[in-house]
Amino acid sequence: MRSRWTGVEYRSIFPSATRRERIANFEAYWAYSVDHDGEILQNQKDLVKKRDVLSAFQLHRVRSRRPLADPTRFYRNHVAMQDDPRTLDRKTLLLTFLYKFARHEYVGISAAWERTERITESSSMIAKIGLYHLCEEFSHMRLFQEIFRTFHLDQVEWVPLGKWMSRMYRLFPMFPEAMLAPPAFVSELMGLTVYAHIDGVLDDILADEPEARERVRALLREVMTDEGAGREGVRLQHHRARDAREELGTLVLQGVGVTPGSR
Repeated sequence: MRSRWTGVEYRSIFPSATRRERIANFEAYWAYSVDHDGEILQNQKDLVKKRDVLSAFQLHRVRSRRPLADPTRFYRNHVAMQDDPRTLDRKTLLLTFLYKFARHEYVGISAAWERTERITESSSMIAKIGLYHLCEEFSHMRLFQEIFRTFHLDQVEWVPLGKWMSRMYRLFPMFPEAMLAPPAFVSELMGLTVYAHIDGVLDDILADEPEARERVRALLREVMTDEGAGREGVRLQHHRARDAREELGTLVLQGVGVTPGSR
């Protein structure tokens, strides 16, 4: 295959590979990940460069000049809808939906974290990559909270789901990897599709808030870049890792109408 952006030819990540090729690809992917997002901070569920990105947003914070008319309506409905959604203004409805969607992701990664062993010298490459990805997902939750703070919603916490739904999320990580991988991959596509749709309606819903709109878009695209795994113009030393991420990112981002590399 040939990259439509760089013109570089590379092998597809989807055909079968030898055991040696798989090992080499995972090692290259790990090296790329650490180079791109920094060392893992296990106790903080974070990555060094992701932490730095959030700090930069917080250092140059943006706050809405037109806060929600009635923030209590968000807090009353963000966990469980109490009001008719048709009675909510569009900003409140957007933020309420975003919380509900991201909350499920938070519950899922929290359940996975509880069953994931911490990295040691003897950890396998697959185990290290798995924990690294969870830390990346937790960094996304911090970016979502920064979106809420942009609209002066400073008391947002991730509330656990109900008894049965929480139990389901705790059971899910116990399934064999072969059963976990397909739905996990689909959930990534679903998340990217949702975030791309939100990105597409920001100009309309936040038309009166240009500064807040662009801040939300920047935060959202930090998440989308990771979910889509494609960033135009990034130069990597580890070509096999680049090839795998580029191909996957191309397929996903084209499917939802987002140009890779757009920020």
